[in-house]
Amino acid sequence: MGDRERRVVFVTVGTTCFDALVKVVDSEEVKQALLQKGYTDLLIQMGRGTYKPSKASGNSNLQVKHFTFSPSIADNIREASLVISHAGSGSIFETLRLGKPLIVVVNEDLMDNHQSELAEELAERNHLFCAHPQTLRETVEAMDLNALQPYVPGEAKPVVALINRFLGFPVD
Repeated sequence: MGDRERRVVFVTVGTTCFDALVKVVDSEEVKQALLQKGYTDLLIQMGRGTYKPSKASGNSNLQVKHFTFSPSIADNIREASLVISHAGSGSIFETLRLGKPLIVVVNEDLMDNHQSELAEELAERNHLFCAHPQTLRETVEAMDLNALQPYVPGEAKPVVALINRFLGFPVD
């Protein structure tokens, strides 16, 4: 790698099984898109999934590593230049709190997927990018990190309103 600065992409699926995300991140197309954006390393937290990412990255120079679980992923997020995450609220807000660029990939296999509503709302507010497994490559290619707005943790009212709307409660 020489003098090249390390730019890590950290992928997390949380405690779930989200093989569709792990597979697409492991695809040569997504790896090439990440390389084109200047990333050097890919670290995948694969949770309960059964799909094992390849350690090598085909024709690219992207360094790939993976693991199943860790007591805390905060250090992985802190060290990352980009985070690609499932749509779990804990992962989303921890990443935003740490000020890291984030692509949230919605798991379409989940029933009653309220997580997608949260991700789409935060994407609309330019705090993150929202994708689906089949659109991840295009999202990486098109993303402009300068377009992202920092998430200020004190902004609870819009999130509370979104949750209340989802639960059918009156919104002030």
